[in-house]
Amino acid sequence: MITMIAAAGENNELGKDNGLLWHLPDDFKRFKELTTTHYIIMGRKTFESFPKPLPNRTHLVITRNKNYKKPGAVVVHSMEDALEISKNDSQPFIIGGGEIYKMGLPFADKIELTRVHGAFKDADTFFPEFSKDHWQLISKTEHAKDEKHKYSFTYETWIQK
Repeated sequence: MITMIAAAGENNELGKDNGLLWHLPDDFKRFKELTTTHYIIMGRKTFESFPKPLPNRTHLVITRNKNYKKPGAVVVHSMEDALEISKNDSQPFIIGGGEIYKMGLPFADKIELTRVHGAFKDADTFFPEFSKDHWQLISKTEHAKDEKHKYSFTYETWIQK
């Protein structure tokens, strides 16, 4: 099962200048719980936004740059290559950014989407639109705004129909 995992605003905003638009500690915790021990597939800019590779995960980095090499990254040049390398993982995760999500959507079986309740006008990166005709919402968990979370949000799990 190939899963896309993302946090997106009400208008599918993901980030700006290769950073997030919000700080949601409980969402980070959930991301870690879901992705630990799995392959995580991302673009070069997403990989470079991490201070260091995330522990206990295999980082597959998609880039057009044939000479790109970084410690902690397995470099590939297409989504197909990334999926081939991760084929023995029961659930590789596509973790972004925007272009990588667009590339991954046709291959995905599941979307773990944290819908952040807010509109973020400064965003320059977006999660792709996906058709409710092809995807079914199977789970929804609300998380209220609190002292650690400036925005309320909802964990949504979608599967291909």
